[in-house]
Amino acid sequence: MDLTKRFNKQLNRIAVSVIRQFDEQVSGIEDVIKLTLGEPDFHTPDHVKDAAHEAIKNNFSHYTGMSGLLDVRQAACYFMKEKYAVEYKPESEVLVTVGATEAISASLLSILEPGDKVLMPAPIYPGYEPVIYLASAEPVYIDTRSNHFVLTPEMIENAMAEHGNQVKAIILNYPSNPTGVTYTREEVQAIAEVLKKYPIFVISDEIYSELTYEDQHVSIAEFIPEQTILINGLSKSHAMTGWRIGFIFGPERLIAEVIKVHQYLVTAASTISQKAAIRALVEGMNDATTMKKEYLERRDFVYDEMTKFGFEVAKPNGAFYIFAKIPSNYEQNSMKFCVDLAEKEAVAIIPGIAFGEEGEGYVRISYAADMKTLKEAMKRIGRYMKS
Repeated sequence: MDLTKRFNKQLNRIAVSVIRQFDEQVSGIEDVIKLTLGEPDFHTPDHVKDAAHEAIKNNFSHYTGMSGLLDVRQAACYFMKEKYAVEYKPESEVLVTVGATEAISASLLSILEPGDKVLMPAPIYPGYEPVIYLASAEPVYIDTRSNHFVLTPEMIENAMAEHGNQVKAIILNYPSNPTGVTYTREEVQAIAEVLKKYPIFVISDEIYSELTYEDQHVSIAEFIPEQTILINGLSKSHAMTGWRIGFIFGPERLIAEVIKVHQYLVTAASTISQKAAIRALVEGMNDATTMKKEYLERRDFVYDEMTKFGFEVAKPNGAFYIFAKIPSNYEQNSMKFCVDLAEKEAVAIIPGIAFGEEGEGYVRISYAADMKTLKEAMKRIGRYMKS
């Protein structure tokens, strides 16, 4: 009996991420340097690990409530208020999720219906589109290449004029994966002024907020809290990718609906991880500072080297990525370029096509690797470009 044709037909529109596919494809290359995945090379701080050990010892091995432990939610709200001047009630306006990925899925599945449209600045992280398709909705990409990957109020106005009442939401991701670009206070406020004119949700994925370099991160929830579904987590700020702790912040009525989806997706986040999260959010509030200092040094090195090689780069001011335009006299098919580089010089970087059509002709480098590794990688890329 063949049941393959009875799957959800929306699955035909999605596939395993190109990022993961490419990473696996090059993993078998001997001595390969992989600058592919968006994962900190730092370890989780010891005091956070100690909190997890204590939780295990004290038998915190049972379910928590669906929203997560109250003391975790209190810590998360404290963190957001101290860091970004946004205030939420821990009892009803925050939800602990299984990483920011589940937060994205739960949020989108809570609001989208067949025929809805979602605006997204492009190029963009490929984790949103599949969930939009699974909800039988449609993504609408706003090309930001002409403005160094910065979304403008005018771009939003044009998209709204074209798609009108079909638009249910807009997704913001800043600092951005893959470009590392983020927004000034003035830019965030200007975007908020436009969005407040429309009855749409603003899903703001700010998972890289603690890795903002020149200026303090500004959350759009500061300006339009009633529209904003604010997503954050500990994966990037505290090098806790495997602990799977994320957060959704929003108005009480919104959280009351999102929790319905969250409950049936995961029940609740890991209790041990939640206990560790309290330590990270309170005692480790500034744990990202040391990491950020090293990331900044790496950014400057990789930026300078790639520029010397002839790549055009919008200098990132957040996250840990360089998104570089392949020089015009080289192969412009980003997948072919990256495969050739990996096969000839054993350096793996992500083809820009992984981030949509607007990413074609670019490559993404994760500089979440130590300086010794980055220097060797740049040496190999330089040799490849000369050959």
